[in-house]
Amino acid sequence: MPIEKIATDQAPAAIGPYSQGIRAGDYVFFSGQIPLDPHTGELVAGGIREQTERVMANMKAALEAAGLSFAQVVKSTIYLTDLGQFALVNEIYGRFFGEVPPARATVQVAALPRGAAVEIEWIAYCGR
Repeated sequence: MPIEKIATDQAPAAIGPYSQGIRAGDYVFFSGQIPLDPHTGELVAGGIREQTERVMANMKAALEAAGLSFAQVVKSTIYLTDLGQFALVNEIYGRFFGEVPPARATVQVAALPRGAAVEIEWIAYCGR
């Protein structure tokens, strides 16, 4: 099975030894996105609302680079530094999915890279 790297300059470049996404067969596995501005590489200003909006924009760009959309996301994991922000993150996240949202886990973590408050990773089905 050939492995294909997914990359776009419309989402933040990897800040370590990993790829933005990897297509393996009928699936694309995407690395976690934190709220970095893809043009400056800096954490976006604002609170959890602005950070979640940026993460979702980064997700959209990565999906589009793979020729996919949110409708093809089958699994995601949301990492939060404060589970008390879950309702707001959930509201923003939910706007991007239709009647069949992906399976999902949400967990609270002690810290995220660059001091981010939210990170999301996901898997999409491309059904070639």
